[in-house]
Amino acid sequence: MGKRLIQQRRGRNRGHFKTPSHRFRGEIKYLQDTNKHEGVVEDIIHDPGRNAPLISVKLENNKKILTLATEGIKVGDKIKFTGDKKDIGRGNILSVGLIPEGIPVYNIEISPGDGGKLVRSGGNNATVVSHDAGKTVVQLPSGQFKTLNSDCRATIGIIAGGGRKDKPFLKAGKKHYAYRARGKQYPVVRGVAMNAVAHPHGGGGHQHVGKPSTVKRGASPGRKVGSIAAKRTGRK
Repeated sequence: MGKRLIQQRRGRNRGHFKTPSHRFRGEIKYLQDTNKHEGVVEDIIHDPGRNAPLISVKLENNKKILTLATEGIKVGDKIKFTGDKKDIGRGNILSVGLIPEGIPVYNIEISPGDGGKLVRSGGNNATVVSHDAGKTVVQLPSGQFKTLNSDCRATIGIIAGGGRKDKPFLKAGKKHYAYRARGKQYPVVRGVAMNAVAHPHGGGGHQHVGKPSTVKRGASPGRKVGSIAAKRTGRK
């Protein structure tokens, strides 16, 4: 009869696989309104669900928001939201069209008003490359160049929390708990290394799939592993 696949067990979102979401600080997004605001950093906060610290900012209207911390920022610093071209300061949030070439940025919107989608992990930053007729080109940490609407917002600087990968985990248990805090699976075991009851690719005298690894879109959940509904297979 076999066992449920691990992705099926995780999909039920129960017990061992349930992410303790009550510990997380919530979504980190820019303000929806595009009015100019100014705030003061009140606190620097650890979020178990992220690898970058957060800052609590109190706006001039006494509203408090959370945003990703910039490298070098401290309690008491002032931050400007949706500022002018002259507000090129660490931690300020501007439209990418107002940011000069060569300036590092992070938490970049893909479309105006989406709250920030790109470059959000600790120690990362993108670079503004060029401007042209309502479009701005930025270079992402991967080296890829992306063309964006100049009204998309971004934060100036480098995300805090860099260097987190410099300290080794030393043992598998440490990594297990680090991944578990974010609801991720670790370790990931190959299907061919499992027993036949645990995975469609398992079992056999040696480690091999033993059948075509491409399955149709309508396959049953217990069979849906490998290349799911692949458009094409093999070498080009």
